[in-house]
Amino acid sequence: MDPIDLAIIAELERDGRLTEVELAQRVGLTAGPCLRRVRRLESEGVIRGYRAVVDPAAVGRSFEVLVDLSLGAHDASTVEQVEETLARAEEVIELRRLFGSPDYFVRVAVADLPAYETFLSLHVMTLPRLKNVTSRFTMKTVKPA
Repeated sequence: MDPIDLAIIAELERDGRLTEVELAQRVGLTAGPCLRRVRRLESEGVIRGYRAVVDPAAVGRSFEVLVDLSLGAHDASTVEQVEETLARAEEVIELRRLFGSPDYFVRVAVADLPAYETFLSLHVMTLPRLKNVTSRFTMKTVKPA
């Protein structure tokens, strides 16, 4: 990747809705070569997609909880079931398996505390070999992902 590719990526990270002409102007290219670079970056998997950033309150998901999960066993079946269960849950907006302890970091977005309790009851507390669950409630998001 050269400096122009990096500039294209930076501009698209700031505003993924730029027109081809606006993007080309910002990185100092004409539209054709700029579009070819964007398509190449997409086909190479550097640019993996585009998305809308939605206000969580507007869609009833402003209560965010950071959850640490530890398992009592790490056999393939347990790990697979935990990951499949949590990945399917619409409340889970981020799921990471970690080295060390805890085993998983889970970001959950729901409407309120009762909705989080329901999520815990239906999706987390039913997980096999669950050893420990620690929930931390977000006071304020200083820098979003």
